[in-house]
Amino acid sequence: MIIIIITILLTVVIMQNNDPVPFKFLFAKFYTSKLIVLLSVSVIAFIAGVMVGRPGRPKYIPGQDPETGLEKKESNTLSDEDRDYIS
Repeated sequence: MIIIIITILLTVVIMQNNDPVPFKFLFAKFYTSKLIVLLSVSVIAFIAGVMVGRPGRPKYIPGQDPETGLEKKESNTLSDEDRDYIS
């Protein structure tokens, strides 16, 4: 519902601003419609928001092997002598 309202408001604002204006980009200066500038900025912002806001794969989960993504098996590498020394 919120997306529909934002889309309607964005459409109204864009349609009201369709007069040509000077636009500077780096060293170039050209005249273009505010409609095209607002629409292109809106599309770029939407794409950037989707890319930033999407959930990604977690980088590390404790107890999981980062290469395979499977549970690590507890390996008992201590000898009885080492366990006696630690205790």
